Amino acid sequence: MPANPLPIRFSSADALSLLRIPVAVAFVLFQGMEVRLFLLLLAAASDFGDGWVARRFGASRVGAVLDPVADKLFMAAAFGVVLFSGALTWYEVVIVLIRDLVASVAVFITMGKGRGRSVPARLGGKAVTLLQLLTLLAFILGSPHLQPLAWATGAVSLYALWDYNRLFYRTLETND
Repeated sequence: MPANPLPIRFSSADALSLLRIPVAVAFVLFQGMEVRLFLLLLAAASDFGDGWVARRFGASRVGAVLDPVADKLFMAAAFGVVLFSGALTWYEVVIVLIRDLVASVAVFITMGKGRGRSVPARLGGKAVTLLQLLTLLAFILGSPHLQPLAWATGAVSLYALWDYNRLFYRTLETND
């Protein structure tokens, strides 16, 4: 099959990523355990599925931006619900989202300096996402493991930040 000379403008993977935005809104608006559990599963499936679909059927430049934005919007909305429920304190929610917060700030800084670079997914980042989803599951189910999961997520987030930072600076050194 010949390579397509034109970049894909919008792909099926992008549609899966885009799905997380209305799911994030619905997570805030609907309060039932069953509904939120369904929404969490839908968000998780679209998060893990969009990468598989992109690798299998093609990715787009839109997806490189849309996927992390959709991820962060869903997590911010969902953990906003957790925060306002009182199930976790503000600093516990911050520690759960620390990787996302730092990564967002880093993207804006590097783009502002004209040095924006795509950073490939790393195992630590995938582990953080999985732990964030498990923390949300614990919240929805009213599990006593919510707080320990939040702190474990924070610990893995710090490792992921260190790992991404190390990779980022190594990439800068090789490109300068």
